[in-house]
Amino acid sequence: MIKFFFLLPIIMCAIWAWYLDARGYNLKQGVKGFTYIIAFNSIIIGFFVMMIWVTH
Repeated sequence: MIKFFFLLPIIMCAIWAWYLDARGYNLKQGVKGFTYIIAFNSIIIGFFVMMIWVTH
């Protein structure tokens, strides 16, 4: 399961890029959204890694 954690931010960034393109924005205008996605996923992945470490 842990080997798939890297897919979460990739998928979310791809969806965000598609959304920006569909609404007529460029990627530079969506940098703040990418930052939020990366930060959110870092927290989630960090939590899961910590839980795996704690429960072993």
